[in-house]
Amino acid sequence: MVHSMTAFARASREADWGSLELELRSVNQRYLDLHFRLPETLRGLEPGYRDALRQRLNRGKVECTLRFVPASGEALSVNAKRLTGLANALTEVRRTLPEAAMPDALALLDHPGVLKADGPDIDVVTESAQALFTEALEALVEARAREGAELAALIRSRLAAVREQVGEVQALLPEILKRQRAQLLERLETVRAELDPQRLEAELTLMAQKADVDEELDRLTTHVGEVERQLTLTGPVGRRLDFLMQELNREANTLSSKSVVAETTRSAVELKVLIEQMREQIQNIE
Repeated sequence: MVHSMTAFARASREADWGSLELELRSVNQRYLDLHFRLPETLRGLEPGYRDALRQRLNRGKVECTLRFVPASGEALSVNAKRLTGLANALTEVRRTLPEAAMPDALALLDHPGVLKADGPDIDVVTESAQALFTEALEALVEARAREGAELAALIRSRLAAVREQVGEVQALLPEILKRQRAQLLERLETVRAELDPQRLEAELTLMAQKADVDEELDRLTTHVGEVERQLTLTGPVGRRLDFLMQELNREANTLSSKSVVAETTRSAVELKVLIEQMREQIQNIE
């Protein structure tokens, strides 16, 4: 199944500790290019996120954004260990300097490290952020598959149009060659008496061979078949499809250069348009 490199997924979660929102956005890129925007408190999640993305995706520029908003109204608590240490120090001061003034309770609470705000359990938040990423990644993979199926359908419709153009030229080819030969003979009629009949026949045969595009049409048909086969494969096929577009375009150019009548010229132009449309779609395929 073909996968697109362009997709978007979002997942969010709320709890008594606050809220999390994770976004995954991917666009086309020749290789896998990962970018992360994570809160400092959850920066340790990046290596795991990176490994998971590498296991599921092969190409594309992927941006991962995680937002964490802690719950408001944090509770305050006393750091008993810190307060005990401070009290022991004050006892030593009083023993050494009995006349020294001792701090009151508010002054003790104001001492660094004595009073602390109880924030959310970071382990619980980390676990939730990991589950959220797994959910978003599955959604992204599914979105890329849906986009890929739509791209494949568009490409197949254009492949059918290419086959139609090839069939039209193949059906007309005998008449085209016959008409070309007749036109050439008509132009040469005035000087026929001066030419060696055998030499004239050889020249006519050579020109017919140069104008014969049967091989180009066969190769176009072969490449179309290979594109259709690639669309049924699993795994990344974008680079192979891009190469096949180059081959299709080469045959269309040859067909154009050999065109001696309006029918093949029109078909060559239409083929180039169809191939370019497919090429644009293929730029988004993994």
